[in-house]
Amino acid sequence: MKILFDIARYLVGALFIFSGVIKVNDPIGTAIKLQEYFEVFAYDFAPFFEWFVPAALFLAVLLSVLEVVLGIALIIGFKMPRTSWALLLMIVFFTFLTFYSAYFNKVTDCGCFGDAIKLTPWQSFYKDLILLVLIIAIFKNRHQYGSWFSEKFGFFKVVGSAIVFTLLAYYAIAHLPFLDFRAYAVGNHLPSLMEPSEELRYQYVMEKDGKEEILDTYPTDKAYTFKAMELINPEAQPKITDLSVWNDEGEFTEELLRGNKLLIIIYDATKASRTNIEAIKTLSSQTQNADVWVLTASGYEEFEAFRHDVQLAAPYFYADATVLKTMIRSNPGVMLLSNGTVVGKWHHNDTPDVSEINGLLP
Repeated sequence: MKILFDIARYLVGALFIFSGVIKVNDPIGTAIKLQEYFEVFAYDFAPFFEWFVPAALFLAVLLSVLEVVLGIALIIGFKMPRTSWALLLMIVFFTFLTFYSAYFNKVTDCGCFGDAIKLTPWQSFYKDLILLVLIIAIFKNRHQYGSWFSEKFGFFKVVGSAIVFTLLAYYAIAHLPFLDFRAYAVGNHLPSLMEPSEELRYQYVMEKDGKEEILDTYPTDKAYTFKAMELINPEAQPKITDLSVWNDEGEFTEELLRGNKLLIIIYDATKASRTNIEAIKTLSSQTQNADVWVLTASGYEEFEAFRHDVQLAAPYFYADATVLKTMIRSNPGVMLLSNGTVVGKWHHNDTPDVSEINGLLP
């Protein structure tokens, strides 16, 4: 029996560490997901949840680091009664979130593993349900676990890991995620990701004479009643389905993916950092081997006020805010495209010079 409890301990600990590290890699992505939850809860339960929206980034770092620290504490057996209590409270909270999201179809991606592993709402709930069972077993056996180290040394390991992963989280915020799991990662050819990887195949759920049948082709027999159409190979769906760029003159998505484009992405002009705007303006004025475009999700008046205030002279286009936040975790940020392939991405704190841009272009 002891072996089973140890397996549960190491399994849960490893999963918490993995989940936390993935979130530490991209705290802004986690914050975006938390904002979704707060907005849903503010609408469904109580308006005071909106108070947490400004603190989403802080809470994202706190929860991400806490996951890692609890996983480490669990594996080394540090203060198991307290650690197991913290784990139990956290998994009960997460299980409620994922159940609510799945049952009411509120937040379609829980962000449990960031962008590295996408889970459906029900998959997220079942994952948390399994973890809940394992953590309850750990909780019941919490006084029987031994520690790998002395209490003092275990304390230093836990506190040290908290400090290290907090610093890593804030580094990822001040620059960009260490690993980019999104469709707009450097090296990706965007037009290819906007197409299915293979022909999409469907099956048809039909009813005839009171019996339900699943058919590979739509029947010509009028005795059948249509019930549903299901995609057989969902993994073949396009990875990018919502990239659209436009201005008052029309749609410019195809033009975006042709030739060399230096994109200055400002998804919210009212909240855009101005710390490195001079470096971005210098890059914009000196770049000759790529067309400089500004992409924004702000309205005309908001962006015009920002553009005139900082004297940013470049044509600008509109795009969806969620798309722009997916493209780059920086406001403003810089992205370099060559015939639709992402060849470079920079946080505004790391704005490149024109020689670096030229070195990346064919």
